[in-house]
Amino acid sequence: MLLWTVFALMAAIAVFAVLWPLSRHSLAGTEGTDLAVYRDQLDEIARDRAAGLIADAEAQAAKIEVSRRLLAAAEKVEQAEIPPAVLRGRSSLWRRRITAVAALLLVPVGATALYLALGSPQMPGEPLSARLNAIHQGAPITKLIAKVEEHLNRHPDDARGWEVVAPVYLRLGRFADAVRANEKAIEFGGETAPREADLGEALTAQAGGVVTAKAKSAFERATKLDAGEMKARFFLGVSAQQDGKIDEAADIWRGMLAKAPADAAWVPAVKQALASIGRPAPSSTTASSAPVKSESASSTAASAPGPSAAEVAAASKMSAQDRSAMIHQMVARLAERLKADGSDVQGWQRLLRAYMVLGERDKAKSAAADARKALASDHDKLRRIDDMIKSLGLQS
Repeated sequence: MLLWTVFALMAAIAVFAVLWPLSRHSLAGTEGTDLAVYRDQLDEIARDRAAGLIADAEAQAAKIEVSRRLLAAAEKVEQAEIPPAVLRGRSSLWRRRITAVAALLLVPVGATALYLALGSPQMPGEPLSARLNAIHQGAPITKLIAKVEEHLNRHPDDARGWEVVAPVYLRLGRFADAVRANEKAIEFGGETAPREADLGEALTAQAGGVVTAKAKSAFERATKLDAGEMKARFFLGVSAQQDGKIDEAADIWRGMLAKAPADAAWVPAVKQALASIGRPAPSSTTASSAPVKSESASSTAASAPGPSAAEVAAASKMSAQDRSAMIHQMVARLAERLKADGSDVQGWQRLLRAYMVLGERDKAKSAAADARKALASDHDKLRRIDDMIKSLGLQS
């Protein structure tokens, strides 16, 4: 019943909108109306310019165009022979009455007929929130990303758009796209500590968990912009660990814990990193040790390659030759594991990066071919390993 009441009110408003002009006894001539409209437009342009809504160049261009139309309309009024009846704007009484009757009959009747033909009056109501949830649940993430990408194709300088889509790419394993998105966000939005840290994280993920020189530079820029950028500091610790600088890594992570807020979700990840190098966390740490939430830094760190605490302790006492031999053994163990279970895409990424770091390009190419065969049935993993192969320049 309420629906039909609303329809009746809408019909009454529509009829009133038609009858109101007809009830007026005189109308201004079209030419005079044009002059008034153009003058109003000039005033509006001046107001917008004063308010700073449009730039000087845009305001000047719009003013010139409206002025040209104003002059043309004024000239037309002066030269045209307009009948007096038109100038007075009077409509004949019988025409107004016919139009009024048609509006009273056709508007509500036509609207009702159109609704009965195209609408669904018997369909029960549904809350807006339920409809929105259904829309979002039925829209795959790939379609949502496609819409964002379409927007960015039209507006490639939208820094906020790149900033929004970058972490989505990262979570989907589209590391090359994540790197590009973060670079675009910095290019068009300027350098900030979070943007530089995100770029470094994406570069690290693209390298299979290895903090490359380019990623380290991004993290260092982030800490220069903001010494409290914890993601960047965490990965600088990872970089120090991977370079064999265990004391430096421990100092970085212990410094983070010393300044950690009580509710910092990244504290357990830092404690776990310290434990992995055989350095316990300071007992004075007051931060919560609750399970880590789904934070990007901790998730990337969990997948970062690295030896066990015992291996690190042993490596610190080895000669350069012995340490190199131990690293080769670790890489060989990883390669053997992947031969038994080739579904670990992160393992393949670490193996490829390790071979490249060791300068064994031929082995890296062979491993790349094996990885593509092992992951051929999983489109997403295959795309991720292909991105890795492309980034390392291992295409055959």
